[in-house]
Amino acid sequence: MMDTLSSSLKDALKKLAGKAVVDRAAVDELVKNLQRALLSADVNVKLVMELSKAIRTRSLDEELPKNTNVREHVLRIVYQELVRLVYATADVKLEPQVILMAGLQGSGKTTTTAKIARYFQKKGMKVGVICADTFRPGAYDQLSTLCAKINVPCFGDPKATDARKLVREGLVAIKDLEVIIVDTQGRHALEPDLIQEIIDLNVITKANHRWLVIDAALGQQASEQARRFHEAIGIDGVIITKMDGTAKGGGALSAVAETKSGIVFIGAGETIENLDRFDANGFISQLLGMGDIQALAEKVQEAQMASEVDMEAMMKGHFTLRDMYKQLEALNKMGPLKQIMNMLPIGNMQLPEGVYDVTSTKMVRYRILMDSMTPKELDDPGLINSSRMQRIARGAGGTPEEVRELLKYYKMMHKTLKGLKGMGSGGKFNMQRLMKRFSGMQ
Repeated sequence: MMDTLSSSLKDALKKLAGKAVVDRAAVDELVKNLQRALLSADVNVKLVMELSKAIRTRSLDEELPKNTNVREHVLRIVYQELVRLVYATADVKLEPQVILMAGLQGSGKTTTTAKIARYFQKKGMKVGVICADTFRPGAYDQLSTLCAKINVPCFGDPKATDARKLVREGLVAIKDLEVIIVDTQGRHALEPDLIQEIIDLNVITKANHRWLVIDAALGQQASEQARRFHEAIGIDGVIITKMDGTAKGGGALSAVAETKSGIVFIGAGETIENLDRFDANGFISQLLGMGDIQALAEKVQEAQMASEVDMEAMMKGHFTLRDMYKQLEALNKMGPLKQIMNMLPIGNMQLPEGVYDVTSTKMVRYRILMDSMTPKELDDPGLINSSRMQRIARGAGGTPEEVRELLKYYKMMHKTLKGLKGMGSGGKFNMQRLMKRFSGMQ
């Protein structure tokens, strides 16, 4: 998720952490580094300047809180101001409502509409969708196909040309449902007739929410688009799509600031399940390398794996082959390992890419290989020499190279977790302690 921006921000904080003295010059250097990171990510210039001014003024003028050193004080201010940049998480209630979707063509609005329908459906709500996109060929077919996969009613007519009439009919047809989501048409530009149509649809539907879908790859023009939609219908939530690519993401964040509405969801993936509720504190924590323990806990709970995933053991930095497989098996059920590891407070530590290279197929092979090991070998992998590798490989119907690969991965994970254990301990930059302080600043 915006890896380049995250890396740049973490580098800026790392430079501050390395300073012997945090004075005006150090704050000025930090602000310049933050400006460079945000501008290169397409964050609106005006926003960057406002953010810079706030960080500089607060860092130099605010009284130092008790039990806090200057370095921690400045880092906390950076955290708070970045959270303020993306505003609070937009409200999503599990109650009867009509949601009007807005956005330009190509933003992922139709797919997102189906994802939101799935979100409410999983929460136990009765959901229906109206396809009001009478402009794009295939819009109804795309949306109805997605809705059919999750058994959600989709009202529409591929031959219709009057979106207003279509929506009126749709509201009657699915009036008994609790959540109604209206997918509107998008264009390549904000044409007057598009704006007028969505104004009319907002009046017809008496929408409770008007959510704007923004592509994370959109640059500086995102602010203008958000402003136009906001002036027309009063956007009260933003959904950022395609966050799993190489998008800079700053344009989307600028759009959020333009509407002053907060982010509702973040879409990162093609499947209908790939939609995450947005949390400003967790989002900024991840950008700065501070993790998102709350989100991780929720994933554990949702996957009903609490008894299998021992986060304390993950952070101790010493585990056996048995422990490794148990953790990987549980985490694999919760989502991509890279996403899970990003939720841990690992600060500026760079993890080797190979840590994430465990597919479900490899997991199966690892289990078979481990079944051929003795209890002592599972508890102490250091015992496994060449002759033992030959025996394990024969018993698993594999090769010694496979056993070496498993042991190589184990050593990589072991080294990584030992690094996690030592993050910030006894040094100038204690990220774990900062996380505890940040938890009370919402």
